[in-house]
Amino acid sequence: MEITVAEALVRCLEQEGVEMVFGYPGGAILPVYDALNHTSIKHVLVRHEQGAAHAADGYARVTGKVGVCMATSGPGATNLITGIANAYMDSVPMVVITGQVATTQVGTDAFQEVDITGITLPVTKHNYLVKEPEQLPAIVKKAFHIASTGRPGPVLIDLPKDVAESRIKFKYPKTVELSGYKPTYKGHPSMVQQAARMIMESERPVIYAGGGIRISNAAPELLQLAETISAPVTHTLMGLGCFPGSHPLFLGMLGLHGTRHANQAVTECDCLIAVGARFDDRVVAKISGFAPTARIIHVDIDPAEIGKNVRIHLPIVGDVKNVLRAILPLLEMKDNTPWVERVQELKRKYPLQYSRDGLLKPQFVLEKLNELKDDSAIVVTDVGQHQMWAAQYLRFKEPRSFLSSGGLGAMGYCLPAAVGAKLGAPDKDVIVVIGDGGFQMTMQELGTAAEQRLNLKIFILNNHRLGMVRQLQEFYCDKRYIAVDLQFNPDFAELAKIYGMEGCTVNTEEQLEAILPQVLASPAPVIINCMIDPNENVMPMVLSGSTISEAID
Repeated sequence: MEITVAEALVRCLEQEGVEMVFGYPGGAILPVYDALNHTSIKHVLVRHEQGAAHAADGYARVTGKVGVCMATSGPGATNLITGIANAYMDSVPMVVITGQVATTQVGTDAFQEVDITGITLPVTKHNYLVKEPEQLPAIVKKAFHIASTGRPGPVLIDLPKDVAESRIKFKYPKTVELSGYKPTYKGHPSMVQQAARMIMESERPVIYAGGGIRISNAAPELLQLAETISAPVTHTLMGLGCFPGSHPLFLGMLGLHGTRHANQAVTECDCLIAVGARFDDRVVAKISGFAPTARIIHVDIDPAEIGKNVRIHLPIVGDVKNVLRAILPLLEMKDNTPWVERVQELKRKYPLQYSRDGLLKPQFVLEKLNELKDDSAIVVTDVGQHQMWAAQYLRFKEPRSFLSSGGLGAMGYCLPAAVGAKLGAPDKDVIVVIGDGGFQMTMQELGTAAEQRLNLKIFILNNHRLGMVRQLQEFYCDKRYIAVDLQFNPDFAELAKIYGMEGCTVNTEEQLEAILPQVLASPAPVIINCMIDPNENVMPMVLSGSTISEAID
C-alpha cells in the first residue's frame, strides 16, 4: 500500500523513537502537519521558530536523544538558523525538518522560497534536499545516524511540497552505510599507553573537562580518573555538572571569567589532561601563557579539534568514555599530596567574592538559590553576566543539569531551551536564570510554557542593562556607554500573571530570603523579578591580551 512521503516521514520518526517534535506550521510543510494527525508523536507548538530549535536543543541536552524541530519554508526556515548554529557550536544532536516550495519552483524566487540547505551548510553537520520521493526513508535514517554519532550535531532535511505529497511504498532501512563517515571511537593503543605513562610521571596534573564528558556519559570515568591520580578538575561552561561541585578536587570553571584558583592551577600544572574540550578562546586567552609548563594530552572524538588552537603533546582521537576506560587500568593510585595542598592553598587565596553594600547582588541571589535548589534540578541560563555568575556560584551534582549557550552565545536561548528541558525531564525541577535583555528576545515562549503547563521557576536578574556589553564598554571603551540601557522594561511580575503564572519582584536580600523557599516549593510556575545592582561586574575577568593567570578582581 502506498502512502504519501509526508506520512512516510512521520513513520520514519516513529521508527527512530521520536517522542516529541517542536515546530510551527506553514504552507510548504502543510502535508507533514496533516500527517501528524495520525501519530502518537507529541507536537509542541512554539510561538516563534527560533523557539522550536532552542527547545529541541534543550530536550536533546537533558535526554541525550536527538531533538527534532520543524518549520515551513522561507522565513520559517531562516528563523531556525540561530538555533541550528547554536546546536552546531555546542555539539547537540538535532534533526531539523523544513518545508520547501515545489521542485518545479525551486530557483524561481517563488513565494517563501530560500535556499536553506545553502544557507545552513556552514552550521550543520550535514543537510539534505529531498529531490526524489523514494529517497526520503534512507535520508531520514542517515540524518539521525549522522546527528547522533561521532561528534553530535544538527542535520537538516529540506522537503519540497510536491515531494511531500507524492506517494511511495514505505520501507524503512534497518542499517545505514555512509562511505567516508567513520568516526573513531577507540583511542590508538600506543597513544593510550603513552598517556598513562605521562600521567604517572606527572607531579602536578590537572584535568580539563568539557562537554564531551556529558555527551559520552563519561562522568563516572572522569571521577575515577581524578581520584586515582589525585588531580584537580576544572571545567568549561559545557562541562559543568560532569564532576560533583562539592568534591574537594573540584576547581570550577576556568578561562576569562573562571575562578582564579582554576586558572592558576592550570598555569602551574605539569600535565594537562584535556578530555572532551576544544581549547576555545574563552578558555585559553593568550595562547603563549596557557599551561606554559605542562605537557598536554588531548582526548576528543573530533580529530579537527586536536591541535587546532594550542600545541598538543599527545593527541588521542576517540570517544572520551572509551579512551578513559582504556587508560584507567594502566594507572596506579598516585599520592599527589603536595600538589593537592597547593591547590587548596590557591582556593583559600583566591575565593570568589563580592561586596555587599545594601543593594541586591546577583551573586547573592545565586548563592541562595544554590543553597535551596534540589541537587537534581536542571538550571538553564541565557547569555551574559548572569550566565557567568551562575557558572561561578551554582554547584551541580549530576551531568545534564546545566544548560547554556556556549560557543554561539545566543541571547534568547534560555526560555525555549527550558521548555524543551522540562518536557524532556518532567520529573525534575527546571530553573531558569536569565537577564532582562535575553528574556525579552524570546519571552513569547511563556505562551508555550503556559500551554504545556510547565512548572518553570524563572529568575530574571534585572539590572535594566545589557550588562555584559556595558561591562565591556567600561573596560575597553573608557566608560563610553552606548545602547546598553534598557530604559523601559515591562513589569515582569505582572507579565507572569498575564500568562497564568505567579509573579513577584524582590529588591532586597531580606525579601529574597523570605520568598525563595516557597517559590521553589510551589507547584505553580513563577517569575521572580530580581532587581539587582545595575553596575555590578562579573569578576574575575581576564582582559584582552592577558594570560589566564593575569585575571583582575
